[in-house]
Amino acid sequence: MAHSRTAKKNIRKTLKRNIHNRALNSAMRTEVKKVRAAIEAGDAEAATAAFPHAQKLIDKAAKTNRMHANRAARVKSRLATAIRKIA
Repeated sequence: MAHSRTAKKNIRKTLKRNIHNRALNSAMRTEVKKVRAAIEAGDAEAATAAFPHAQKLIDKAAKTNRMHANRAARVKSRLATAIRKIA
């Protein structure tokens, strides 16, 4: 257990950041799942409509180092390719 005031504050900050990051990552994964579900269903319009929002959340995750930049690029590229295939 932390003893100093600064160590205790750092624990509080870490917990707060952890909760915030977990919520943002969850929202991003949910949007990606919506795009993938539309692709699986063959609904090009729904996938095309959902893709920009998912792309925005992926970019924000990469920008804030919650996701590696190369992984973000790979996920966006694969989604875009899958949308182009069904369109």
